Amino acid sequence: MVPPTLYRPFLNGAYSVSAGLYRLGDQPVPWLDDPAPERHTFTLDAEYPRLIASKAAAHARALHEYAGEAALTPELREAALTFTARQLAADSGGEVRWDGRTLRNTRLGWQADLHPRWNALENLRRFSGPHATLVADTQPVSALDFLGLNASEDLAILARDPSSGRDWLAATHVLNPQHWDPRDKLGRDFAQVHAPIPGSGPMNATAPRLLDAVIARCPFVRFAWGLSTTDRLDHHPAAPPDADRDPRTHFDPHGTFLRVERQTLTGFPHAHGALFTIRPYTYPLTQAAQQPAHAHALAAAVRSMTPAQTAYKGLTHLRDDLLNWLDTQALHSDT
Repeated sequence: MVPPTLYRPFLNGAYSVSAGLYRLGDQPVPWLDDPAPERHTFTLDAEYPRLIASKAAAHARALHEYAGEAALTPELREAALTFTARQLAADSGGEVRWDGRTLRNTRLGWQADLHPRWNALENLRRFSGPHATLVADTQPVSALDFLGLNASEDLAILARDPSSGRDWLAATHVLNPQHWDPRDKLGRDFAQVHAPIPGSGPMNATAPRLLDAVIARCPFVRFAWGLSTTDRLDHHPAAPPDADRDPRTHFDPHGTFLRVERQTLTGFPHAHGALFTIRPYTYPLTQAAQQPAHAHALAAAVRSMTPAQTAYKGLTHLRDDLLNWLDTQALHSDT
């Protein structure tokens, strides 16, 4: 499988909380080494086994802490899950197949019949596959659960009532969250979901227009980023703690990682909602800031954070040492 794409969303030298939407298949992603429009929703690259292993572990620990529904209509569920199955197959290079009823994954060595409208799963069958051992002890409980376990991406479904205009998070299957609890977000509207994020006020104020665009127009891709002191994928607040965001942790450039989330939004106007996908990437800081220009831009972006944003990202205790290291890297041609 191909190596994961390296994204550097900090290259504009500023941290901001904004929609930052790019039209999928149309607008190029500016911080790629080879800027070009991205067309895929789902990814299957060399990190696939690590992503699935993390999901399987979260699933075994406490699925109810990561997945749920809130007033999800059958119409929206059918639209979102059918799209997920179809697009997952289309983006997989033949590793995943979907015939309108059965989803078969040759990498994970399993297949099942799905009924997207009712979130039902039947006839789970297992066979040999390169990564079949990763899910050998995993028992999917629904169509959404099975689809989420086959995708590198986490999944969420956004709904909106056409009569009242009210929106809410109607479903989650987020097994690799970054320091947030999906249960806290279910049933909440866009502004409530994003309210804890410092600096989100201007974006929240545009929520009605933003949701209009997401549901009724082209699919979009956007990116979020931060820094972590581990490369663990699942940072659910109820998961076993690790060194990330531990104030006792000292900055170590070789133990620090850039975490980027590639997020896509695909609307279903007839069903009054959208599918939201989240694919986490973790890169060693020494790779992400490999060149002086990278280090300079990242330092500028960290400096642009308000104290509240720095704290929200878990960087307060690391900030000074991080910036000293980045400034030094920015002056040299080698890292």
